[in-house]
Amino acid sequence: MPDTEVKFKREGLEGVVAVGSYLIDIAKRFGVHFDDLCAPEMNEHFCAVVITSGSELLSGETKAEKDYFLSNQRKTHERLACQVKIEKAGEIEIMTREKAKDQKSEKAADDNSEQYRKEFEEMPLEKKIANLVQLETIALGETVSFIMNSPFKIADMMMGVMAEFGIKKEEQQKTAVRPDEHKSDTGSKASSKKKSRSEKPENSAT
Repeated sequence: MPDTEVKFKREGLEGVVAVGSYLIDIAKRFGVHFDDLCAPEMNEHFCAVVITSGSELLSGETKAEKDYFLSNQRKTHERLACQVKIEKAGEIEIMTREKAKDQKSEKAADDNSEQYRKEFEEMPLEKKIANLVQLETIALGETVSFIMNSPFKIADMMMGVMAEFGIKKEEQQKTAVRPDEHKSDTGSKASSKKKSRSEKPENSAT
């Protein structure tokens, strides 16, 4: 199966993926995260992206996209990542939406760091040393407590169960957000494969 080179411009991430991959799955694989999970049945989507190049390599617009962009202002070449799959090999460049809340949280973190730095600089030397010792003691105590209280076997079992549950949930989520247009295509392909397997060749007479 031919491959396509995909680049997420804002994040500076790129890689090669197989034709037939959905943009939402590619984003997850590359570590690109959206604000929330999409809920097509409620016309709620958080995966809008702008295809800055290579839009001709993608599947056509779905009903879910038409419904969503009717009530949401659409930019040029904007698509919903959960509705679009790659149909041809080539190069695709994607621009994700800027996350406003990330900017606010980063600014708040920077402000807090700057405030602490100023307060630390104004402390007398003895107090600076006392603060550093206190932070080191807290970190060491938390580490020892974690080691002493961790039931490793139970943790391993729980992680296994959670991983299996997570995989099943992710598959259900993928199926739920797939466009109806693509589901019918997949169903017809699966049906034809099943039919071909059930047909047995006739025994030739010798």
